Formats: sequence, C-alpha cells, structure tokens
Amino acid sequence: MRKLMVRGGRPIGGVFTPSGNKNAALPMLAACLLTDQPVTLRNVPAIVDVGVMLDLLAGLGVDVSRKGRSVTLHAKCVDPGRLDRETCRRIRASILFAGPLLARCGTAGIHPPGGDIIGRRRIDTHLVGFRCLGAKIRSGSSVSCRADRLKGTRILLDEASVTATENLMMAATAARGETVLFHAACEPHVQNLARMLQGMGARIEGAGTNLIRIRGGVRLKGGTFTIDPDYIEAGSFMAAAFVTGGKLRVRGMGQDPAAEVIHRTFEKLGAPVKRDRRDLVVDGAAGMQVVDDVGTAIPKIEDGTWPAFPSDLMSVAIVMATQARGSVLFFEKLFESRMYFVDRLIEMGARIVQCDPHRVLVQGPARLHGIDMSSPDIRAGMAMVIAALCAKGRSVIHAADVIDRGYESIADRLGSLGADIESAGR
Repeated sequence: MRKLMVRGGRPIGGVFTPSGNKNAALPMLAACLLTDQPVTLRNVPAIVDVGVMLDLLAGLGVDVSRKGRSVTLHAKCVDPGRLDRETCRRIRASILFAGPLLARCGTAGIHPPGGDIIGRRRIDTHLVGFRCLGAKIRSGSSVSCRADRLKGTRILLDEASVTATENLMMAATAARGETVLFHAACEPHVQNLARMLQGMGARIEGAGTNLIRIRGGVRLKGGTFTIDPDYIEAGSFMAAAFVTGGKLRVRGMGQDPAAEVIHRTFEKLGAPVKRDRRDLVVDGAAGMQVVDDVGTAIPKIEDGTWPAFPSDLMSVAIVMATQARGSVLFFEKLFESRMYFVDRLIEMGARIVQCDPHRVLVQGPARLHGIDMSSPDIRAGMAMVIAALCAKGRSVIHAADVIDRGYESIADRLGSLGADIESAGR
C-alpha cells in the first residue's frame, strides 16, 4: 500500500490545470462498445479507475491504444462473456458496461461492482430500466440481462441516479422507437456522455434536464471526443489553497457552469471564487469568515443532485469549515457513510460534533496538528490530504492508493504548487 507524508504549513498556490473528469471518462469509455468503429477520447485522466476500465475493455476484446492523454478504442469484435468478475469488484463503474453490452450484443452479465464504501449503493434502478426496455433479468451471485430486441418506452427512474441514467441512455440508443427517461440525472458528466453519443449519431434530446428523449435504432459510428475538466478535482485544489492561505489560478474553467455551483457554497464559508473569461481565481490570504444565514442563524451546507452542491465535495468543504471563523452545519443526504472520516479531523484538533451519520456541526477556526491516518475512500482521502496541508507538523496518510483512483499524480501536482509532500510505497 502507498502512503503520503505531508508536512503542513506551506501555502498552495500557482497555476493549476484540472485533469479530465473522472465521472465523465468512465461512461465514455464504456460507450465505445456501442460501435464497431474506432473511438478516440481526449483529455483522459491518468487515474487508477481509468486503468481498470481499460483492462476490462481489453478483456472484452476491445483494441486499446493509449498515447499521452488520448485513448483510441476499437470494439470491432466484442465477447460479452469475458467481463472479468474480480476486476469488476475493483470499480463501481463496471456497472456501466451493462447498457452498451445489452445494446450491442443483446446480453450482459453484471458482476457485483466495487467502489468506495460510503453507504448502500443499489443497482435496482438500472435493472428496472432494462426490464422496461424489454430485457429479461435473472439474478443470483451475478445478474444476467438478455433481450432479443430492445423496445423504446417511458421510464420513470425511482431516483435520479447518474449511472442508471447513463446506462439506460446508452442501452436506449439501440431500442426501436422512442425512450423517455423521467427523473433523469442532470450532472455535467451525463451531459458530456450525451454529447459523445450525439456525435456518434444517436438522437438524444434533453440531456441536462430531468427529462431525456432517445430515439433509438440508429447504427452508431466512431469519432473523436473530448472529456470535460474535472470540477471535483478543481474544487479540491481550490479548497487546499483556501485553507493554506495560498493564491491559485485554475485554468480553463472560467465559463464552466460547475464553477457557479462551487462558488455558491464556498462563498458561505467566506471563500469567494473569482472568475475571469477563462479561469477561476482563489485567494486564501485573507482567511475565511462563515457567512451566517438571515438573523445570524447558523448556515447549512447540504448536497444533492445537480445543480445542488455535489456530494463528492462535501468532505473537502468540511475541512475548509475547520479553518473558517464561525459555525456551519453540514447535511450529507446521499450516502450514510460519507462522514465517518470526521473522527480523524477531530483527532487532529477540529471542533466537530457528529449529530448522526448524515449531519456534522463544525466550528472554526481550529489549529490542526499532524497525525497518522488511513484513507477510507477517494474523497475522504483527499480531504485528509487537505487537512494535513494546513496542519502543524507531519501527517501520514496510509492507503493512499485509494486516492489514486480519482486524483492524478496527487503528490507531484501538489508538490509543484508548494506542498511539502512525499509518496512512499508502490
């Protein structure tokens, strides 16, 4: 297992360019299965989860060629029976192969997906949707989906699941007639996938809203597509600059709609994000002062589906609150285990009351000190790194391999921005 050694107290600043969006890259990689023509993806992040997806694609018979930040995938022949069970356990996004395989081959075997342990992560919404499209479902230790022909229909998702929306959108490209997804997810990565599918010839309307229409039955073609910048990664590095008192310029996101969502919440913590025509600019030198709600009420920060504040940034926002003057209540609505990492922040000296699995009250500023800790999931791991950057003394983050699943070259990139950070182990 890899570990990170961090000595805190150095400002994080300079110029930072986000990698490609992890949550867009994974479904876009799966979408290459929808055509027998070559597909090239640009701005592919060099993270562990992408490597696992490429291994799974190669196992299915896809020709994979990677050069720098571009990957070319040619799914000329696909064997749906070669989806490796153990590799699927390494990543949650393995579920995203179900829709394309059902569309392309008429059959898909879904092995139990892996991923972060942040609460119950059901796949019922996917299976109900496939059944509505005409697939027959058999479940056991794995789930088998089969359909001689998919037929367009109206599907009301019982939750605005991002991966279920993506899976059903991909499957519906092969369904005869029109499919309408109600209560669809609207996140930027869903929109990025939809633009890719449209570029491949799919007829999709409404991506970015909660009602998506797909007119299926068109043979899809290959092409070259670009993955958008990762706004979760950008928000994480901006948080690191704020808590360490640094000045950071984030390239290429000045006009990104995600910047408004991040700004809206960071502003509550007294951490305003400035935008110019191309970039985002943060300045942590003045410190942070929590902005109370009307009547001096303690403000509440809660996550939700787009365009609410993303759950993937809740952990780093909690660390920011430990360094802001004032009190904030955080309400994690989506995952019941997301906030368990706050025990480590309390051990570092943070003043936090965990009300229940979904809510914590943070009072700052608190002087944090370095400790040894272990990363439980991608986002909590990054939050621990950010806490270590502003803590007094030395911290060691064990199981840092988990962070590598979603953040590219974290030690090198933070080091280039001024951090005293080292990586050890494999």
